[in-house]
Amino acid sequence: MSLQQDVMAAMKTAMKEKDQLALAALRAVKSEILLAQTQTGTKEELTSEEEIKILSKLVKQRKDSAAIFAEQNRADLAEPELAQAKVISQFLPEQLTEEEITNVVKEVIAKVGAEGMKDMGKVMGVVTQQLAGKADGKTISTIVRQQLA
Repeated sequence: MSLQQDVMAAMKTAMKEKDQLALAALRAVKSEILLAQTQTGTKEELTSEEEIKILSKLVKQRKDSAAIFAEQNRADLAEPELAQAKVISQFLPEQLTEEEITNVVKEVIAKVGAEGMKDMGKVMGVVTQQLAGKADGKTISTIVRQQLA
């Protein structure tokens, strides 16, 4: 089943359960998918990479907003953002642990022949491509920095 069909099924369930928070998150996903489809000018299905990119972007936006709200001591606004991120995350591939990410980073460093921080861009490009949707960029960046330092 495509992402769009999965989202529609989840929306129906959220409507039946009167779960407004999940419904808002799912509507945002549906909206982004439709926007991505209309940008290309066709109603073709998105590739799985494009779908993952959209979902990752939405989760990152929610988490960033929640972090800003938390800094401003607005837990009342941060909690719904995190809950929406959790709803959207269920459509992403399973996230890797830091240990698994570290192993991938070490392999890429060896393959690319990186020797220091000056090679961070090369390593980040390859690792980000390999782990698309399976790990967020901030975590990958932190681990790459640790390994190259």
